[in-house]
Amino acid sequence: MTSHWNFAVLLLGLLGGSPAGRPPVRPGLEVLLTDRIRLVAGQRVGLVTNHAGIDRAGVHAVERLRRAGVQLTALFSPEHGFRGRADAGESVASSVDSATGLPIYSLYGRTSSPTPEMLQGVDLLLIDLPDVGARYYTYISTTIAVMRAAAAEGKSVVVLDRPNPIGGAVQGPVLDPAFRSFVGSLEVPIRHGMTLGEQARLANAELGIGVRLTVVEAAGWRRKDDATVTGLPFLAPSPNLQSLESLFHYPGTCLFEGTALSVGRGTDAAFRQIGAPWLDTTQVLARARRANLPGVRLESTTFMPVRPGDGKHPDVLVAGIRLVMTDHQRYDPIRTALVLLEAVVAVHPDQVGFIPASFDRLAGGSALRADLVARRPVRAILAGWQLRLGEFRRRSRPFLLYR
Repeated sequence: MTSHWNFAVLLLGLLGGSPAGRPPVRPGLEVLLTDRIRLVAGQRVGLVTNHAGIDRAGVHAVERLRRAGVQLTALFSPEHGFRGRADAGESVASSVDSATGLPIYSLYGRTSSPTPEMLQGVDLLLIDLPDVGARYYTYISTTIAVMRAAAAEGKSVVVLDRPNPIGGAVQGPVLDPAFRSFVGSLEVPIRHGMTLGEQARLANAELGIGVRLTVVEAAGWRRKDDATVTGLPFLAPSPNLQSLESLFHYPGTCLFEGTALSVGRGTDAAFRQIGAPWLDTTQVLARARRANLPGVRLESTTFMPVRPGDGKHPDVLVAGIRLVMTDHQRYDPIRTALVLLEAVVAVHPDQVGFIPASFDRLAGGSALRADLVARRPVRAILAGWQLRLGEFRRRSRPFLLYR
């Protein structure tokens, strides 16, 4: 890996290896170059990626593709930018890659979709983005925007797939189509259990995009496997998801973004903790612990949200609750978040501060907020999701690529 990519890509460590007796997991990038290079042969290629588009050795897709003779003509970046450093929601300007001279067109700034002018020198669009397994994450929305733009211009799209880092578990409420947004573009649960390539296949069919789509599968991955066993390097996909444990908590704790509580953005444990200056952690923890939640330990803590990462209680020491995952296979982050929300509502009914537009957008509908305000038991809320979760499993089955 060149010094340029050493600077651009911060390798945070390897999380184990492939299970004994199994071939290593290879991301779609490697499979393309070893087995399916004909897909890009003779094509002018636009690459949609960021700092985390790397192979097993940490070499970036730009370097790997150029080394293989692929004719890259443009780069495109999602939320957080090509280097993955911009804060959530921060507009990113287009730029030029200093190492290659290629334009980097931002799809999270003045436009969220490639314009016809950006695609003039492109025959085919490659997408290599690190999804995190939660509906809120915007990379599938960027993928959909790219697919729509490609279809309009008669271009093909190839998704270089990657394993779902938190595995194939399916949990949480299914999006109400009336609440579609950039943080909820598909009618899927919060924890959808799909890869980016599988979501792209579903979107192409259900949203009627009609683009010529090919997904280059990640070799050797099984749906039950998460990033603790794939042997692939973990890179923080965005500034506030700095650890694999944060990714596991994120489908649940992100719901607190729609309340008056902080999730610790800007701290070293973002999305692994919640807090507010008024939070009575003794009472809230006593209530939450009665649920005997599997796979997680709840601890009292304090932390200081910082600017500009967290717009709630910045630079104020807050009372908090830290979530410590103890068994990733048994852990249900969304149930855990509901138990905590239930406890906070019970202890602080006038201070929890639901922000309807924000919370409902994240939850994928208004029903969850209404249930929590009405003090409906968590077990009843979970039971109420099962019918639509079953429908989702049936709907998604034709688009799944892995066992």
